[in-house]
Parts: sequence; structure tokens; C-alpha cells
Amino acid sequence: MTDQSVCTTCPYCGVGCGVLASPNGTIAGDPTHPANLGRLCSKGSALGETLDLEGRLLAPRIGNRRASWDEALDLVANRFRAAAETHGPDSVAFYVSGQLLTEDYYVANKLIKGFIGTANIDTNSRLCMASSVAGHKRAFGTDTVPGQYTDFETAELVVLVGSNLAWCHPVLFQRLQAAKAVRPELKVVVIDPRRTATSQLADLHLGLRPDGDAVLFNLLLTELVRRDLVDRRYVAEAVSGFDAAVAEAERAEAAQTGLDSFELAQFLDLWCRTEKVVTLYSQGVNQSACGTDKVNAILNCHLATGRIGRPGMGPFSMTGQPNAMGGREVGGLANMLTCHLDLENAAHRDAVQQMWSAPTMADKPGLKAVELFDACARGEIKALWIMSTNPVVSLPDADAVAAAIRAVPFTVMTDIMADTDTGRCVDVLLPATGWGEKSGTVTNSERCISRQRRFLPTPGEARADWNILADVGRRMGWPEAFDYRSEAEVFREFARLSTLGHTFGKDFDISGLADLTDAEYDALPPTVWPVPTEGPSGGRFFADGGFYHPDGKAKMLPIAAPASEAPNTARPVRLNTGRVRDQWHTMTRTGKAPRLGAHMAEPYLEIHPGDAAAAGLSDADLAKVSSAHCSAILRVMITDRSQQGSVFVPMHWTDIVSSTGRINAVVAPTTDPVSGQPASKGTAVALEQVAAHWYGFAVSTATMTPTRPYAAIARTRTGTRAEVADFKLPDNWEAEARKILSLPGGSASVIEDSARGTARVAIHEKGTLTGLFFAAATPVALSRSHVVALIGTAADPIQALAGVPAADRPDPGAMVCACFDVGANSLRRAIDGGATTLHALGVCTRAGTNCGSCRPELEAILTAATAMKLAAE
Repeated sequence: MTDQSVCTTCPYCGVGCGVLASPNGTIAGDPTHPANLGRLCSKGSALGETLDLEGRLLAPRIGNRRASWDEALDLVANRFRAAAETHGPDSVAFYVSGQLLTEDYYVANKLIKGFIGTANIDTNSRLCMASSVAGHKRAFGTDTVPGQYTDFETAELVVLVGSNLAWCHPVLFQRLQAAKAVRPELKVVVIDPRRTATSQLADLHLGLRPDGDAVLFNLLLTELVRRDLVDRRYVAEAVSGFDAAVAEAERAEAAQTGLDSFELAQFLDLWCRTEKVVTLYSQGVNQSACGTDKVNAILNCHLATGRIGRPGMGPFSMTGQPNAMGGREVGGLANMLTCHLDLENAAHRDAVQQMWSAPTMADKPGLKAVELFDACARGEIKALWIMSTNPVVSLPDADAVAAAIRAVPFTVMTDIMADTDTGRCVDVLLPATGWGEKSGTVTNSERCISRQRRFLPTPGEARADWNILADVGRRMGWPEAFDYRSEAEVFREFARLSTLGHTFGKDFDISGLADLTDAEYDALPPTVWPVPTEGPSGGRFFADGGFYHPDGKAKMLPIAAPASEAPNTARPVRLNTGRVRDQWHTMTRTGKAPRLGAHMAEPYLEIHPGDAAAAGLSDADLAKVSSAHCSAILRVMITDRSQQGSVFVPMHWTDIVSSTGRINAVVAPTTDPVSGQPASKGTAVALEQVAAHWYGFAVSTATMTPTRPYAAIARTRTGTRAEVADFKLPDNWEAEARKILSLPGGSASVIEDSARGTARVAIHEKGTLTGLFFAAATPVALSRSHVVALIGTAADPIQALAGVPAADRPDPGAMVCACFDVGANSLRRAIDGGATTLHALGVCTRAGTNCGSCRPELEAILTAATAMKLAAE
């Protein structure tokens, strides 16, 4: 790293990795940060490739014209004030984001709840963590994560429930992998209907029936009772509801899990006889119509045994976003008050109102995410402000969300990008500073507060989110309440407010940071809360009880099995959505990094061979996936990783980069009745083959756009690549190629074979290859990595149209290691040459030696190659 490097925090998942970043784009892991100890995943390692200003929103816009900040903010303030005065405070709403810093979140929450007077502020964190929040509050009395990351490394058993840790939280997976390498006796169980990359580490994989989690942990609870493993002292002193929880658990039927008796017995025995057990859960638990019940079924087992709050044991909710925790701390959800206080509690509301000197205070929960946009559609919301999120891509029934936003009389969005699916629906766009340009704090999944610091200049007229919000607050008539001069001043006010946590006997207290000077704030090291003015800081919760219900006890809840779903003959397959290894949310940042787009370059449908056969689908076909709400067209990937009856589709693709891949338009807006979290993994869908007249692959120095019925665009190091298909043949293949490639100039070399239905076009200018286009009557088979690498070179156009390397240039194959551009074929050749271990592969190819995110796939390739060799022998 250079002398200019700055210690900051990664803007992606909830692990909260420390990053050393330089203005020149050099990125490295921070070896002193307790979350990652120098490790980074593929996304974090590629942050330097995402810092350019291409596509950035650099000035306010009203409609389609540029505006001044004064004009834009006066308009926002006036329209929100008018809506609240004319239609009441509940006619306005904010929809915010776990991408915001805590200081941004705090000012937004203060403005809308304490000054406008409504709790209609919700966040995209509702989509990933709301069921965990609700489960924590039901069990503990407050939204408390009891443990620490080091518990994974000191446990004797780690159970991963509904978590593809290897892809979604890779650095924690690396820590767990390293711990298991040092202590092979550490057991790992993966509970997931899919056999994911995480399963490579598992001693036991349980292919649970979807939504069978609550039944499984009810069976565990009854087994703990049967074996007399309940911690009777702990339960008597610190837990209520035990008898009712056990009585309900005894009704569980093993058949509801979909597991055979042997693997079920293995799991129950392993959990029962291992005291130091961590149960980590994530979206497979939370994103469900019964997600909160799943959470409480897990918590019940830890409470019954007292395996909580001590080193190496406890439940652990793995957060999806970089500051979902910070948002929860400031009360950024519609049903929460700041500092983990209760919105429904009049004493809590009065105390916050007094400390804010606020003219009013929201006195009832606001609209949760799905409810909020339903209210927009009904005409109940008159002014809506969306901040740092893309709900037209991320929310279920996303087309209805777009229509709902357009139905609101006045809409404003704060973002860093000029063109997003959501931005196309709003009236006013306000430019925010992005990662590297802004300063503040975030809280990760283990309650560690870390600083995000500036290391780049502010681009254009962009401003920090807290600054924009405070300016609007002043223009709405509250100049003193929002007279902040810096993010440090906002943080100090929030820390002072957290004394109320101590006053009302809650967990959240950072009052010990309330008197930080600006310099101390700037230098704040990673700090685990609580940080009280007096007494010990950090650490774990609940080892000796001390819960936050009025009686000081935790509550075990009776958890019933979810109702069985009636067979749906019209839509017989269950849609499961999620993330891929190298992308994040809606790709506004990761989509800029060429190496991150190389791993999975288009939206796809992961499907079991049995379901594929029933639908008449073959590998690389296009399939239409239809629900009662919408449909999407996706590339078929047949694999036994998916459970029969269930398909998996990643959620990242937008209309900006894909004509038919925005999968959340297909997802039903079903929500958990307690938490309001959408059930993003349980929509009933139908599948059918899509037979295009032609299929194509294109790569260009220009920026292509998804203009064909099927199109998916990804960034390359020299331009863009595209997968395309159409339902009619063009009159002229050269003209079609130029349109798709966005290359009107240059010379063309064309090879057509009408009998075979193929066409190949190369565009070259001044001796440089600028575009290649391949079309065929069936999905195009060629070496994509080789073709992509030819663009911008002096390669011979006719040789390039072969689509495969010459004999002296071996085909690297599909990308596996994004850090060093190592393909699957290169790895197989190295294995054939004797590199038969992960270490040897790394020495030979460098794959897996940087961020480590590809190691599960390397191990899978090694395993497959070894099995093939043994079969041949």
C-alpha cells in the first residue's frame, strides 16, 4: 500500500471488513481490523475498479433537466411540507437503505419521526433482516446479537442454516475454513435445500424441504428434552415459556423436514452432544412467510440449553448489508424507535422527543416496505423520498412497485447513479457521495462500529446524505434541530441520545463515545458496542441471563409448523432467489468491475435434471419463468445442486443490463405476518422453453444496451459483452451486428452459412479489432473468455471469427478465479499436470491465492477430476 492509504470499511455485506484504500484505486484488506484480519472477498478486492465517475449523478435533476441545489431542495421541502399539512403526516414516506451510513440514517429517522411526525420510514433491510429483528425482540426483549465472530473459530460445531456463507459472506467463510483446517475436529453442518458452494466445507449437508427449518429445530428441542440436556437452572432463572414451547414442539413430525431418518438422527445427535455450538442463520431463514417463527425455533434450542453468550456458542444472525445493523440502532425501520427503544412505549417516545426538542413524535408504527408501496399505489402517499436503494429491482412484484412510485404525486430519490430502474420513475434526483467520498460509521453483524473514511474528492455537486436531509429539515422550518456542521456532530448527538438505552434498561448504549472530539471521531478504531459511560464495553450478551423483557427473562415461544401448501398444478415449481458470488444487490457498483462480471455474466435458472426434463429444457436453453405477477426469461443451468421441485435464480439483474432478467418482478409480495419481511424464496412458478429464431454472443469496445427480446450485458476490460436472442431473423447480419455492438463505423468481415443458420461478424478499425458478433440457430458455443480477450488487439478478424483459440493458445474456459482470470479449463490442465491439491493449484495457476472466494469451486473441480481419474483407472 502507498503512504496515502486510508483505513476504511467495505461497502458490501454485513461482515464489515476493514479496507486499506488509496486514491489511485489500490485496495487491500486491513490486517488490523477484527472482522477480516486482512482478508477480502472478490467484491472487496475489486473495489478499485468501481471508483470511476462513468454513469454518476453529479448534479440535481428535476424531471429531465439540471437544477441547482437551492431549487431542488426548496422544491423537496415545500412539497413534503404541503403534503403533511394538507393530507396529514402519514401521507409522506421515506424508503431508505442499509447502504446509508449511521449518521445518514439517524438524520432521516429524526426528521421524519420527530419533526414531520410519521413513522413511515422503512428500509431495504426489511428485505433481509426484519424476521431476525422480530425474532430477537420476541425472545430477548430487544434486537440483540449475542455473540462475536470469534465464536465461529472457537466452536466445536457450527450449523449454517439457510446461508450460502461461501458466496454471500466469503470472509467469514474463509475464517471458518481456516479454523477447521487448524482443528479438523470442528464440525460444520449446512442446512439448505440447495447444495451450494458452502456445502464443500460441510461434514453434513441436510437438504431440508423448503420452510422445514422450524420443524427441524422443534424436533431438536424435543430431543434435548428427551436426553435431559436442558439447562434447568438457566431456564428457571432466565427463561419463561419453556413448557408451552416444548408442548408445541412435541407435535412436530419428522416427515415435514423432507430428511431421511439417518441424516436427521446424525444432526440431532451432533447438536445434542456438542456444548460449544454456534447456529448461524441468514436469508434462507429470514426470507420466508414463516421467517420469524424459524428464528424463534432456533433461539428456543439455545435458550433451553443455556448455550448462548459464552465463547464458541450461541445463535448468530448474519446481516446482509454493510449498515443494516446501524439502521436498526437508529430506529430506521417503521416499527422501531432510535436506540432500540420501543415506538409503542409512550415513555420512550416522550424521552426521545424531549432530547430532540421535537415538535411532535410518531406514536404508532408506520408502513413496512411492501405495505408502503401498496399505499403508494392506492394514492395514500403524496410525497415519497427513496434513498440509496433500487426497489424497482429488489422488492417483490417489482413491476407493481414501479407503477406505485409513478402514482405518487411527488417523488424524490437520492443516489450516486444517474440511471437506475427506480430513478426512471421519480420526479427529482439528488446526487449523493459514494463510498470513498463520504465519511461516517457503519455497524457490522457482530455489533462492531467501524469508520468509513474519505479518500477521494467529492465529484461534481454531490453531497453527503445526512447533509442533504439536514438541509431539507432546515428549509422545512427547523433550522436549529438540523444545524449540523459535520458527520462527527451527528454521531455525537446519536451517542448522547443512547443514554436513554441505559435509562430504560435496553442493550444499546454508546454514550461513552458522546464526547469524542472531531479528531477522535476521525481516528475511531473498530469498536464493539455497548460502550457505556461507565462499566465494561463490548463483549457478549446473555451468558448469565439479563434479558430485556420487563421480568428480565428471555421468552421461549411455541412454534407451530407452517401450514402445508396445496399443490399448484398450474405453477408446480418453487422459485428461490438469492445472490451470486461476485455481484452485490443491483450491480450499480459491482457491475462496473469487469472481473466480477466474468464469473456469472447473465441471469440464469438453476434447475434439477428432473424438473428440466419435465419442462422440456436442456442446458443453455432459454426458459420462461412465470408467476401470477410477471415472467422472466433466463439461461438454463441444469444441476443436481437444486432440489427437485425448486429452482434458483439470482436477483441482481436490472432492466439497465438485462431485457428479461429482473426476477423480483416475478416474486409474489407475500410477507411474514410478524416481521413484514417478503418471502423471496417461495413463489410458485411455471416453466417453459423459449425457442428463439437465433441466439447470439457479442463483444464490443462500445457500451451495448439490452435492446433485443433476450439480452444481458456485462462489462469487460475493453468494453462490454452481451448474450442476445431474438424471435425474428434480420434481413442483414452485418447491420444487425453493428446495432447490437453499437459500432456504426469501421470495416466488417462477415461469414454466413445460411444452411446451418450461422453468422459471424468482425468489426475492425485501423488494425484493431473493435467488435465480434456470433449468431446461430441454437445457443452459441464458443470460447467466450478467448473471444473477449481479442477485443482491442490486432488479432486477424477472420481468425477471430473461429471463436476458439489456435492450437498454440489453449482455451482457458469459464472463469473461476476472478482475481487472476483463471478459467476452468486452465485448472483442469493444471490438475492433469499433477496439481492435485488446493495449494498446488494455487502455486501453479495463482487461483485462490488472493481473496479466496473461489476456493469452494476449486475444491469441487479437484473432487470431480479425482473422481474421474479413479473411474478411468
